[in-house]
Amino acid sequence: MQIAETASDGLKRAFAVTIPAKEIAARIDGEVKKIAPQVKMPGFRPGKVPANLVRKMHGAALHQDVLNAAIREAMDKLVRDNNLRPAMQPEVALGEGYEEGKDAELAVALEVLPEIAAPDITGLKLEKLTVPVSDAEVTEAVAKIASGQKSFVAAKKGKKAATGDQVVIDFLGKLDGVPFEGGAGEDTPLELGAGRFIPGFEEQLVGMKAGEDRVIDVTFPADYPAENLKGKAVTFDVTVKDVKVEGEAKLDDEFAKSLGLESLEQLQGLLRGQLEQETAGLTRTAMKRALLDQLAAAHDFDVPPSMVEAEFEQIWQQLQQEAAGEDDPAAARLEIEGDKDDYRAIAVRRVRLGLLLSEIGQANGVQVSPQEMEMLIQQAARQYRDEDRDRFVEYIRSNALAAAQLRAPLYEDKVVDFLFDKAEVSERQVTREELQAAIEADETPAVAAKPAKAKNAAKAPAKKAAKAEAEPAPEPAPAKAPAPAKKPAAKKASAAAPVAANEDKPAPANKKPAAKKA
Repeated sequence: MQIAETASDGLKRAFAVTIPAKEIAARIDGEVKKIAPQVKMPGFRPGKVPANLVRKMHGAALHQDVLNAAIREAMDKLVRDNNLRPAMQPEVALGEGYEEGKDAELAVALEVLPEIAAPDITGLKLEKLTVPVSDAEVTEAVAKIASGQKSFVAAKKGKKAATGDQVVIDFLGKLDGVPFEGGAGEDTPLELGAGRFIPGFEEQLVGMKAGEDRVIDVTFPADYPAENLKGKAVTFDVTVKDVKVEGEAKLDDEFAKSLGLESLEQLQGLLRGQLEQETAGLTRTAMKRALLDQLAAAHDFDVPPSMVEAEFEQIWQQLQQEAAGEDDPAAARLEIEGDKDDYRAIAVRRVRLGLLLSEIGQANGVQVSPQEMEMLIQQAARQYRDEDRDRFVEYIRSNALAAAQLRAPLYEDKVVDFLFDKAEVSERQVTREELQAAIEADETPAVAAKPAKAKNAAKAPAKKAAKAEAEPAPEPAPAKAPAPAKKPAAKKASAAAPVAANEDKPAPANKKPAAKKA
């Protein structure tokens, strides 16, 4: 096997690899001898089929398998002997006109990770913005729960129903004067203004009193599920049997017990804990952003274009999805198109930060333990159907890239926690609004400031991109040798990824297979 470097430009490398025909032939002979004892053929006793017939029957498949294995070994040797750290899967092209009996000439192109000087993590200074949870916030949280547990009590005799009241009604729907199926009900409670019935129904009951009858006219929506009622004008004979008003919720122990708790104090304690956990998460987000800003400002090095492109595509697809959900999708897409260069700069920042955090973690012994990794795998497997969970687990354990993507968020958090411990941290109490503003503020020095329109809170795509600025890309995965194309004789056959790698991964329950995020 011969390996020669043909190009070196920045982080890009190119190699010419030659696998001699005699080496491939020797491997095929070895495989023939290995499988011959198991081959069965009419006219021959088991294990007695001549080697030339075995080769005739299975030669093409054996040649493909041997070539695949030889290319994988060649890539391993190339990486090992040249001390390379590939950023992405190498691109492998098999020379034109290749056929069995000839040397396999491979053109290999790859990008390597940059050499990063020992990151300077001294002198980090961070401000921890904290938000104390007040008794008033806890009371408000209890009140919100109570508002979702509406109860109604009898109204004063003769009260006219108003929006927000509850009426108990009997009703009978008629189409062209004839009752239709599903159009009747008795003793039906209905909160006026809640929008439970078709448009126009509830509004016509406003002002009615208990014991009053009324015939109302409504039209079913054009998209109503029942074909015989779509867009049809109908009448309803309605009798109001009772009018009720919303009762005042008493925030006491009885209310807490209605929720399955022992006391109001226990409910307040649970809600306080939730609020404290929520604000702690916001505090961490603000600190993390400030930390990443400092790291980005202090370190500058070239990053692999292929990693940047992959990261940009992830950001761009997410922005396109966000734009599709806007009131004016065309205008939203036009806006992000105008800021495309800024989003690409964000991708560069994220890749650089991801590499930097990975380097810091490795230099300081930060690791995700086997137990933690196993927990991640089992948690992720829960989103799959029972019959697919084992396949998913096997896929993660056998695919270094997929495992790295699953591990990346936890690894990043552990590196960030390590840096928090190393930094000089001061605390300052702020309001929730001030903390939220600090998170949403465009304070990223490493990225050129986007136009004002890209920062408006009204635009969800811009918000998502602002979040992307603060998030580093996942740590690089260990390189894995690619497999060759199925037909090595094909012109410029490329082998950039394992054959059918994505097909081996089961789809989550009730979900379509989706492109994996970097």
